[in-house]
Amino acid sequence: MTSKRPAARSRKAARRRPADDAALQEILAACGDRKALDGVVLDLRTLSDAADYFVVVSGTSDTHVRAIAEHVIERLAAHGVRAHHVEGLTAGRWALLDFVDIVVHVFHPTLRAFYQLENLWADAPQARMQES
Repeated sequence: MTSKRPAARSRKAARRRPADDAALQEILAACGDRKALDGVVLDLRTLSDAADYFVVVSGTSDTHVRAIAEHVIERLAAHGVRAHHVEGLTAGRWALLDFVDIVVHVFHPTLRAFYQLENLWADAPQARMQES
């Protein structure tokens, strides 16, 4: 007797996701709603299989970092998209929001200067986020 096992779903197929462009626009709008600073989008599609985009923004304080990150989570949840993984939200110095294809990094300015993600991924095309 053979048992039929369903094919394993990939991490990407396991969650409902809008098109990358729609999710990216929602993330940028959420960051803008909470006055995130120095936003940059790193396009990793030709450089890495880990994610299509990194969004890197700064907050002015621990509370501001948490507020930005929580608003991004809430805004995407309203569209049926949940974060695959969240780190650092309670501390407020740095929050990582992994939406599989898009990873959002919300930094306190001192940690952003320390980690320098923009320099780490210097080969990636970069676009600056419009600040309101």
